[in-house]
Amino acid sequence: MSNSIQLNERVNLSKSLINLMRKQGQVPAIVYGKDIGSIAVLVNEKELLSTIKQNPRAILNADIPGKGINPVLIQNIQRDPFTHKIVHVDFHQLNMNESMDSNVTIHFSGDPVGVKEGGILQIELHEVTVRCMPDNLLSAFEVDISKLGIGDQLLVTDLSFHKGIEVLSDPNELLVKITQAHAQEEAVVPA
Repeated sequence: MSNSIQLNERVNLSKSLINLMRKQGQVPAIVYGKDIGSIAVLVNEKELLSTIKQNPRAILNADIPGKGINPVLIQNIQRDPFTHKIVHVDFHQLNMNESMDSNVTIHFSGDPVGVKEGGILQIELHEVTVRCMPDNLLSAFEVDISKLGIGDQLLVTDLSFHKGIEVLSDPNELLVKITQAHAQEEAVVPA
């Protein structure tokens, strides 16, 4: 467990009270899970933003009102489309003894040889779905693409996660490729 987060009770608040709580730095949230059901809570916005900045997929020790300390994962974050402020969060309570499905972000590192030779880097997929025990969950997976030349590509099947992580995404799905840059033909304008 990498962090702790305090969740506060939220009981039947009207929309105007929820908006007031948001202005006071509290974000409405829900915690759900097989062991605890569904509980409406509030979380401190600054604490939440700090957690997301450190690791958006961290397993958190959440102090849930009436349920004690439970491991949770941020499942979904809803943001205001204009201000991008967080308006609601879904937390999923985990059983640390059962495997789980989650998405893992793929980070591409290195400068591909093919790009240096004039090719174009095309990233097709930014995350893959995996199944693993909660303790094995990665926030991101680093993939070195520096040796890719023009015409080379990487598929999901080319990823090699450590033991205990099963990749659920389609193994033939394209992650990244280096394509030949085509010289653009000048348009001839008739006189």
